[in-house]
Parts: sequence; C-alpha cells; structure tokens
Amino acid sequence: MESEEATWSRETVPKVMEIVSTKLPQKDLISLLLVSPWLYRSLTSYQSLWLSRYSHVKEINLEFAQNIEDTHLQVLQTEATSSLQNLESLNLNVCQKISDKGIEAITSACPKLKVFSIYWNVRVTDVGITHLVENCKHIVDLNLSGCKNISDKSLQLVADNYQNIESLNLTRCIKLTDDGLKQVLSKCSSLQNLNLYALSSFTDKAYRSISNLAHLRFLDLCGAQNLSDEGLSCIAKCNNLVSLNLTWCVRLTDVGVIAIAEGCTYLEFLSLFGIVGVTDKCLEALSRSCSNTITTLDVNGCIGIKRRSHDELLQLFPHITCFKVHS
Repeated sequence: MESEEATWSRETVPKVMEIVSTKLPQKDLISLLLVSPWLYRSLTSYQSLWLSRYSHVKEINLEFAQNIEDTHLQVLQTEATSSLQNLESLNLNVCQKISDKGIEAITSACPKLKVFSIYWNVRVTDVGITHLVENCKHIVDLNLSGCKNISDKSLQLVADNYQNIESLNLTRCIKLTDDGLKQVLSKCSSLQNLNLYALSSFTDKAYRSISNLAHLRFLDLCGAQNLSDEGLSCIAKCNNLVSLNLTWCVRLTDVGVIAIAEGCTYLEFLSLFGIVGVTDKCLEALSRSCSNTITTLDVNGCIGIKRRSHDELLQLFPHITCFKVHS
C-alpha cells in the first residue's frame, strides 16, 4: 500500500502548488524549499510548477554561479525553451565551467537576446561566438571581458552581425590585434560604450579608427601603451565623449590631451593617472572648454602637472567631486 508521504509527494503537493505557486511571492516560494529535504525534493521534481512561473522572464543573472556547467544550460534548452523565448539579458560572468557547448545550447533558446555577458571565461572560443551570432541576431550589449581565447575571428563576427551594437567590452582579450578591432570600428558605428582596458597590443593603426564612432560616449583605454598623441587626436573627433580613461597611456603628452580638450567639450570623467608627459598646459586647455562639465579628474602620478592639489584643481574645475579614480 502506498505510503502517506508518497501520496502527498505524488498527488497532493503538485495540486496545491499548481494553485498557489503563481500567487506566492518569489521569496516565499524559495522559503518552501528550505522547510525540509522532503519538501525540497517534492517541489523540485515537478518542473512545470517552476517553468510556468517564469514563462515571461526577460533577465537571468548567474554571475559567479561557478558550479553552472554546460549540462545545466543544455537542460534549459530542452526543458525550458518556451520560457526563454522572451529573454533579453543573460549574465554568465565568471561561470568558468561553461564552454562553447553551453553557449550553443543556451543561445539557441534565446532568439530575442539583447544583452550577453560572459566575463572572465577562458573556455569560450571563436566557436562559442559563432553560435552566439547565429542564434541571437539582436545583441546590442556584449561583454567578452577576460575571454582570453577569442581572436580576431570573433571581432569579425561581431562586425558582420552586430552593426547596431551599442556597448562592447573587450578587456584583457589578449589575442586581439589591430586588424580585428578595425573591423568593429569600421562597421559598428552605433557604439556608445567601448572598453579596451588592459590591451597593450593595439596601436594607432586601430586607435585612429575610433574616430568613426560619432555616438561614442564612454571609452576606456587604460593601459594603452602604444597610443600616441596622433591616435588621441583622432579620437578627439568623437565629440560626444563624456567619459575617457587614459590611465597609464604613457606615450601621451599635452598635444594629445589638448586635442581632446578642444574636441570633447562634454567630458565629465577624465583619468590621466600615471602619464608623466602632461603638464599644466593641458589642464588649462581642459579648463577653458570643460570647466563646467568635468566632475571626475584624476591626475595622480602626473609629475609634470604642478597644480595638483584639490584647491588648485577646483579653481580650474569648480564642479569636481572626485579626484581619485585608482586606489
């Protein structure tokens, strides 16, 4: 004879949950899982109770869920495809057990995806990015920061398939070269946010093409050791820039920064941290054009700038609220 517990698990719990699960707040529903191991097993064994609750989910954030593997994403592909059809944002940051197979599985179930982030994943290669562009045609925000095994082929795929992309993060993607970046800069003219942090391999050959980005507002070039005044003068044509990080761009001098001052008059954030080749001349030029907009200015380590005290900087830029970007 079937035990009372088995009857509850097989019949009663699903019927009750079918009635109340869609009405319970998320916090209360999760709390039920913690009541007992038995209740946990009972609830999780009926996927329909959970999937129906998330039939219209638009955002999934699995950041730092380091136990997530390809098999989990493959289960979502097979069991929850209908629930993912309207997904617009997927964050897999630091899910380091996910590979190209996982990317293939999850993106095939999310045709409306717009935002995709897979920060610090060394398993994903150009194959994974190929799956992404084949399955998701509407990406406007892409974070590949720390994906050290993608190459210029991935940038070619982005350039050919995401010409309306608005935000791209390539931080520490160390296999990329000027040729790959130029493809993106020539075709993705809608970019508003471009992060090239810690990419010392790029040169002015690519940096000059940043001038194609008429809508660019945020640009991070921290550690761009090959960026010269010539390259920065081309970037100065991006006159909608509001945030520019030039930390440790060691080849720069007043010439390049003055060009920025004259071309980018809406600047709110500027870091010149560690650049020894700039002097008070560039600050004077910035003050003439950006004194009413700059709120963050970091000139720490700029030994050629003598007027570096807070009071002296406030005389030039009365709206500064942050003097230090780097700790």
